Amino acid sequence: MGDAGLLMSGAALFLNSLMLLGKAEARSVAMFNIFAGILQVAVPFYLIAVSDQQHWTIYSLACIFLFGFTYLYVGFTLLKGLDGTGLGWYSLWVAIIAIVYTIVAAVHFQDFVSALTWLMWALLWFLFFLSMGLGKKIDAYVGKVAFIQSWLTLTIPSLLSMIGVWKMPEVKNTWIIIALISISYFTIAAYKWNRGKETGSEPANA
Repeated sequence: MGDAGLLMSGAALFLNSLMLLGKAEARSVAMFNIFAGILQVAVPFYLIAVSDQQHWTIYSLACIFLFGFTYLYVGFTLLKGLDGTGLGWYSLWVAIIAIVYTIVAAVHFQDFVSALTWLMWALLWFLFFLSMGLGKKIDAYVGKVAFIQSWLTLTIPSLLSMIGVWKMPEVKNTWIIIALISISYFTIAAYKWNRGKETGSEPANA
């Protein structure tokens, strides 16, 4: 995905996280999701059409659709006031595809930054499935995960790439450390949420 697309994805996910945390109104957030979704559906169609049609080229471009259709689906679900179950089950499908991208990045390309990034995205889509597909009351937890990922996996990498420092080893190594810390936080927060559920305390405070 191009740096500009990553930046716009970061903005959309940032707004979605604020909505989940009760800081932004759903219908206003819906509009930006639609704008970002249209961009990330139209652009890969064009790029694939003019590409060399090699399978790895198409593979690298096709992942943009996962984001584009997610944002469109989120946007229209919020705008029309739909119940979100369809979006939730779609998110499960995308989470499975994201695991495939994680494995390919780690095993075939040996790109552990991309592998960690896809792993975190897979987690986020799976959380959307739990929230909307299965109706779990975890919006506050999902909002926190989405907020962190909007900066860690999208906004900051795109900005660093655009200024030409993203591929520097020290930058990538620092990012990996922060990513592992974030994954640890996600795990601890999930554990606290589950413990809170078992003891009857408010899981949203996880």
